[in-house]
Amino acid sequence: MVSVFVSHMAQNMFTIMYVCSDNTQYSYLEDCKEIMASAVIEITETTAAESETPPVETTAEISLEQKNALKKAKDYLSFSAFSYTGLIHQLEFEGFSTENATYAADNCGADWSQQAAKKAKDYLSFSAFSYTGLIDQLEFEGFSTEEANSAVDSCGADWNEQAAKKAQDYLDYSSFSRQGLIDQLVFEGFTSEQAEYGATAVGY
Repeated sequence: MVSVFVSHMAQNMFTIMYVCSDNTQYSYLEDCKEIMASAVIEITETTAAESETPPVETTAEISLEQKNALKKAKDYLSFSAFSYTGLIHQLEFEGFSTENATYAADNCGADWSQQAAKKAKDYLSFSAFSYTGLIDQLEFEGFSTEEANSAVDSCGADWNEQAAKKAQDYLDYSSFSRQGLIDQLVFEGFTSEQAEYGATAVGY
């Protein structure tokens, strides 16, 4: 009986040794060609994949600065609405580095679409906006166009009433002709129909 041992040395390269029953060793196939005809072959192969050591996962602890930035971010979000970039800028204003402020914004758990919706309602609670004017204001705050559009679409505002409120705001501190007031409202982003409604609502 012949045992054949194959050790994998490199890609497509093998070292082959034939050991006969009398312990005679052969290193070439030609040396024991006849014996190999009835040989029982045992193959032991060690591959590179089997010898690989799996990577060790490590969990990095956050720094004290990151911990404080995250706490400050959550404090802000507890009483006001922010966009992703707006929150980063606010934290930078507080003295946190851009890296730590970004870490806090990434990990604070905020839903930025919900933040946009909240900010839209905040604005409407103290001022009047046209549909496009409110979108522009939210984008100025750092919200994406998609977030701003979604927020304004779902804010529930009556744009005719917003035009009337804005018209009254203008008349409270300045004088306008009817057409001048309509033109100003259109400039603010109201449609012609909304602007005319607003002017009529304040007595023109």
